[in-house]
Amino acid sequence: MSDIVIIGAGVVGCMTAMELAVRGANVMLVDRADAGGEASWAGGGILFPLLPWRYREEVNRLALAGAAGYPALAAELHAATGIDPEYSVSGMLVHPPCDMAVAQSWCAAHDMTAELQEDKLWLPQVAQVRNPRLTQALRRWLQEHGVRLLEHTEVSGLKIAGNRVAAVQAGAEMLAADDVVVTAGAWSRPLLGEHAAALDFKPMRGQMLLYEMPAGLLQHIHYQDDFYLIPRRDGHILAGSTVEDVGFDKSTTATAARELHQKAVALLPQLHGRQPVRHWSGLRPGSPDNIPAIGRHPVLKNLWLNTGHFRYGVTMAPASSRLIASLLAGKAPFMDASPYAFGG
Repeated sequence: MSDIVIIGAGVVGCMTAMELAVRGANVMLVDRADAGGEASWAGGGILFPLLPWRYREEVNRLALAGAAGYPALAAELHAATGIDPEYSVSGMLVHPPCDMAVAQSWCAAHDMTAELQEDKLWLPQVAQVRNPRLTQALRRWLQEHGVRLLEHTEVSGLKIAGNRVAAVQAGAEMLAADDVVVTAGAWSRPLLGEHAAALDFKPMRGQMLLYEMPAGLLQHIHYQDDFYLIPRRDGHILAGSTVEDVGFDKSTTATAARELHQKAVALLPQLHGRQPVRHWSGLRPGSPDNIPAIGRHPVLKNLWLNTGHFRYGVTMAPASSRLIASLLAGKAPFMDASPYAFGG
């Protein structure tokens, strides 16, 4: 393969770089801040759609294919870098309200184990990964495998020649490349500017709380009415998250903290009287129906997109990176890519 510039070093960008580097490409990965420092770091790392029977199958196919890639990926990253992404099959307990009949029907159709436990639904196959450890491992793997990583480097424009991107203005450098891939998440649309065409993406803020509790207190992911608790191996518990349409505002709010804490205590009474040790927010790349854009730009023939994964960038990343790498190489992809095409 050829010289490729990837814009955006979140999990999707890093895995795209990893996939292309394995296939022999010379890859440069550019990010306006720290690699993996935005939504990829801020999320919870549940490797499962919430809840899949509410989503279109285009979302579920990509998310389930991505989740299926994590056992091998996490093992490879751990062995190669010494950093454990903490992949674990912790299972998820879904509390009411939930249409149990619809949920069980979907699970049966997708070979997903589902068990009724009184008024709750137990999904033992749901896994998770610890986002910050995952991004650290990806960053080290890329550095050790010859990917040039340009952090804290703002992409200020694309130099267009005819129907191609001739170069990318990244900080003081003009980066020439045979192909350019945009994996900039919530920043994809403003980055593309006049070339964004019909890309209907926007930032959606999500706020999270973190509690420091004894290891083993919470064994499984708990989910209720678009809220979840996620246990980490060391006892930390994540509580989230909001979905707010506030533009590029990454501030946190006392209102969200109060509401998240109340929901957390309702699900886990042991959190009563405990204060979170951290409160943060991230900006997801909101997209219609949670369907990302994966494919070639409709006008610029060497510009590609792998962005707009909304709440499921981490979950979908192994699958979407394979998909875009196959399309770039002109190879038949492992799954139908047409639902994710950017039509302009």
